[in-house]
Amino acid sequence: MIRALIAGETDPVKLAALADGRIKASPQELREVLRGRVRDHHRFLLHLHLQHIEFADAAILDVDRNVAALITRMDQEVEAGRTFQTLIALLITIPGIDVLAARIILSEIGPDMNRFPTAGHLLSWAGLCPRNDESAGKRRSTRLRKGDRWLKTLLIQCAWAAKRKKGSYFNAQFHRLASRRGPKKAVCAVAASMLTTIYHMIKDGTQFEDLGADHFDRRSKDVRAKRLVTQLAKLGFDAKLTPLAKAA
Repeated sequence: MIRALIAGETDPVKLAALADGRIKASPQELREVLRGRVRDHHRFLLHLHLQHIEFADAAILDVDRNVAALITRMDQEVEAGRTFQTLIALLITIPGIDVLAARIILSEIGPDMNRFPTAGHLLSWAGLCPRNDESAGKRRSTRLRKGDRWLKTLLIQCAWAAKRKKGSYFNAQFHRLASRRGPKKAVCAVAASMLTTIYHMIKDGTQFEDLGADHFDRRSKDVRAKRLVTQLAKLGFDAKLTPLAKAA
């Protein structure tokens, strides 16, 4: 469609056909938008923008081909154990993580989790846990500590994507925390859960299994009951729980 505008096409019906359903505007709306607006200097600017887009697309393809070749070369040097391609295929089963994200994650943390004794050590290294800023028994800040900025930034982006999957554990975790702590802290918690999942999947070779949106509802009845009583107390009610008699 941009090429058609550069060539001087102004028929809204033809432009709508070239858009292939990607523009919801009607031919009449396109006609009003294009009336006396797309002139020679506009076409020249569109031509420059299109050149930039084509250059960026070509550069991205070159980078992707180079990265794929490097991964293939590294996998050929692996004598035993899982290859990078195997780990990438494993990680993309996690909601919110695509091939590019999986490649970046593996490039930052590596395929060997033995250098991190626990998942908590990896979270601390990545900077996805609160920093230790406490004095006289009072915590002065709950901001995340400094860590691997590339990994932390990527996981936050993946967490925003993961929380959109309805019926998933990450979606339930986000909405559960966002109501009390706000969306930014909630998405950081989701990112930490995702990195914990990645740690165990890489270390143990386990497949991803979504705990489900009802995971928090399946917790211990006593914990849930205590939480509900506390919520009622905050609302100004004094509640006492009496267990129902079991059916004979």
